[in-house]
Amino acid sequence: MSNTVRSLRKTILRKLALWLIPPIGAFLIRCIYLTNRKRFHLPSIIPNEPVIFAFWHGDLLMQPYLYYQFRKIPKANVLISDHFDGQIIARIMRYFKLGTIHGSTTRGGAKVLIQGLKSLSEGYDIGITPDGPKGPRHEMSDGAVIMAQKRQTKVIVYSCVPSKFWQLSSWDRFTVPKPFGVIDFYASEPIDISGLEMDEAKTLIKMKLMEHAL
Repeated sequence: MSNTVRSLRKTILRKLALWLIPPIGAFLIRCIYLTNRKRFHLPSIIPNEPVIFAFWHGDLLMQPYLYYQFRKIPKANVLISDHFDGQIIARIMRYFKLGTIHGSTTRGGAKVLIQGLKSLSEGYDIGITPDGPKGPRHEMSDGAVIMAQKRQTKVIVYSCVPSKFWQLSSWDRFTVPKPFGVIDFYASEPIDISGLEMDEAKTLIKMKLMEHAL
């Protein structure tokens, strides 16, 4: 098989995947949510102004439903990898009325950070996986801290803890809740990191993220 044929085949398969997987994925996420009992552990104060919602990459799947507890009308952009799997995730996010910003805060991150800062200024919340898009798992990048401090924005940490789940063998140990269990959704009190040094701020956010990490 020639390189041209291989390339054409790869392009066709990717287009099919981008067309088929997002609606199926969104449907399955809704099924998982509906077939589980839910318990929400929310902060005492929910800011009206834009905030940064941080959660580990492997804990991404059910987070739109936690976000709905904060905003009756969703207005958020989620930072998503610009790789192929990121394109699929971005299309799934659209089914949950969430926008996306493509790129990484660690590779060519200036453009992504500028877009994130602009979104915050325009009144959008920002969702970010501090260990994404490629890890290391449960290690903080600088992006959330930079955006929070430049826009004087608070950070709220999200966690989803299912009573029964599958955990993939991927680098992030991506977690998929099983049906007919209980899902505990945790959201921290708003964290103010203004005035903290970078390492201090990252340590504080990571400590909060690890409280309910699987």
